[in-house]
Parts: sequence; C-alpha cells; structure tokens
Amino acid sequence: MILTAKEGLAIDLCSGGNRAERKVTCLVDGDTGWERGVKWRLLDIDTPETFEAECDREKQIGEKAKLRLQALMAGGYRLADSGGKDRTSERRYLMRVILSDGRDAGQVLLREGLAQRWPNKGNRWCGR
Repeated sequence: MILTAKEGLAIDLCSGGNRAERKVTCLVDGDTGWERGVKWRLLDIDTPETFEAECDREKQIGEKAKLRLQALMAGGYRLADSGGKDRTSERRYLMRVILSDGRDAGQVLLREGLAQRWPNKGNRWCGR
C-alpha cells in the first residue's frame, strides 16, 4: 500500500527511462503517473491517450487532461491505494488522487469533460 502526501509541490511531467530505478515522481498522462518509482493509474476513470492517440482530438484533450491533473496536484495531494492492480502487463497500482481540499482528482476530470468512466467501450474522443 502506498500513501503519499505532498503539499504545494508541482509534480513533473515524465521524461526519460528507468523511472522505477530513479524513483521518480511524475505524470505520464491524465490518468497515469509514478510516485517514487512506483507506477500507478487512476481508479474508475479513463483519460484520452497522448502517446498513441487514434485522432488529433484525442491527443489534444489528453494533453489538457494531463496538464489539468498536474495543476490540481500542485496544490497538494495524497495517493489512496485501492488495494488493486490493473490488468495490463505493467500491473499498475490502482489509486485515487485525493487533493488537499478532499476532492477526488479523477472526479474533477470527469466533471470537466477531460475523462470518462472506466470501464468503457469505444473511443468517444474520436467519435466511436
């Protein structure tokens, strides 16, 4: 279980490899990040892809989601471990990002139209 509190620190956007070895804290995209070398994914939501987007609109909204999550987390956050891992080969920890004011960052992204509920089908960002 991982529970981390950060107050008023901007979280970096990820770059470079060996993130686990380097024990980095950074954001990959709007629903995936690293905390001290441990990869996590937001629970119950899905944001548009930024690296393998199927269309330009998906990439654009994905970039907005990533930057919005970064801005939200800059005010302070903690990661609340759900106890589960995703089904990908990476087995990312499924987390909630709880902001310093008690809001769930994933729910904020949903309300702002930068995320959709998970699981889902199709790609609403590209109209399918």
